[in-house]
This record gives sequence, structure tokens and C-alpha cells, in this order.
Amino acid sequence: MTSSVELPELPQDDLPRLFDGSMPAGVYRLPSVGPDALMQADAAGWVDAVVDLAGATGKEDFMDRCVAGLELPGYFGRNWDALADLLTDLSWWGEGRGYLVLMTSWTDFEAAVPREADAAAEVFTAAVGFWSVRDTPLAVLLG
Repeated sequence: MTSSVELPELPQDDLPRLFDGSMPAGVYRLPSVGPDALMQADAAGWVDAVVDLAGATGKEDFMDRCVAGLELPGYFGRNWDALADLLTDLSWWGEGRGYLVLMTSWTDFEAAVPREADAAAEVFTAAVGFWSVRDTPLAVLLG
């Protein structure tokens, strides 16, 4: 199982390397999440979304925030398996040179419900691994 505590940190200065492919896509902690990551992703032709976890205190809140931020299709089952399925079939999200999911208020969510944060980190890590052997990378930044 992937623990969200063990995820590597991505220095802000390395963001351009993520989008140009000189740094592998992955699940990274980003100390300061803001519009800079989105602007760089857009400039690189990546599809991006922000999931705001401010005030989220459980799995249901997390899934609701994913529905809103990722604009998940109506058939999303609001569970970990369904999220994993959608993150490994991003046809509903459109095409780009890469995919970026930016999770804001992650540290607060992680502190409130560490077990749910670990489950989410496991789903993200598996999805990133799925995309790592394809032409279109997926990166998840946790801030």
C-alpha cells in the first residue's frame, strides 16, 4: 500500500522539467500549489484540473470534490475502484500531451483522515504507473 506520507516532494523549480518530460511524471508533494503549475501545464499542452480539498473530512467529501474538480462523468461510482477506473481511462477528459491533477489543501485532508489520504495516494500512484508506459503521462501534485 502506498502511504501518502512517503510521497516525494517536487521543488517548485522542477515544475518545467515535469512538463517537458525530463522528469518522470508521478505523485508528488508540492509545497506551494498555485496557478503557476496550471499555467505551465497549459503552456505544455497538458489537460489539467484542480481538486480543492479545503474542509474535506472523509471519503464522501473527497469523492464530491473529485466530481467537481475533475468534472467526472455522471456514471462515476464514488468509490476507490471507480476513481481508479476513470483515472486509467481518461477518454472522458479529452486529449493532451499529458494530464495534471492538482490537489489543494492535501495536507489538511491527510491530517484529518490519514487512512483515506493513503487510499487516494494508492489510487493516484497506480494510475500514474498505468500512464507511465504510454505516450501521455499523468502527474498528481499534492499541496
